[in-house]
Amino acid sequence: MTVEQSLVAFTLAAIVLAATPGIDTALVLRISISAGARRGLGAALGIAAGCLLWGAAVATGLGALLAASGSVFTVVKFIGAAYLVWQGFALLRSRGVRSDAPALVAGGETVGSAFAKGFLTNALNPKVGIFYLTLLPQFVPAGVGMAGFSFLLAAIHVAMSLLWFALLIALTGRSVRLLQRPAVVAALDRLTGAVFLGFGLKLAVSQPG
Repeated sequence: MTVEQSLVAFTLAAIVLAATPGIDTALVLRISISAGARRGLGAALGIAAGCLLWGAAVATGLGALLAASGSVFTVVKFIGAAYLVWQGFALLRSRGVRSDAPALVAGGETVGSAFAKGFLTNALNPKVGIFYLTLLPQFVPAGVGMAGFSFLLAAIHVAMSLLWFALLIALTGRSVRLLQRPAVVAALDRLTGAVFLGFGLKLAVSQPG
């Protein structure tokens, strides 16, 4: 496989992976609908930063260390699982009020907090690192530096994910008045909370392999 063939093949795979429903999509949708496009974009950029962090870890060999060290994986795993479960319970307890409502300015969503949620959701999930460690080497052509090319592939995946999130944010913006009704936001919070809880519990019982 040539470099060009590898890049094309991985880009196509990254598009499919980016559009596959999961916790990142749920988070961006929830924040975009309840708190607006700018905060949704903040969450998307946080997700991208978290993925790039794991991409860099895999490229420098830290991902292999994570996979080989059961104790390190377990520590990161339980921290990440606890964070996801905490976020899930918080969403389940919400009352469907928009995060940018005037009454909630002091404690509402900001671009920075949205970025942090996106970042922590991925940075504290060691399965992202294991995923990259398993997937990326398959697309590295012979004779090419593993570290640099692996990080390039991770960056392509992040770019495709950002394009997907931008599309989602744009689509929610077209129906913002309907989607920001308290009943709709409440239902979305319950759904997103259940997704976070499910992923958190799944992460807690996961293994490195």
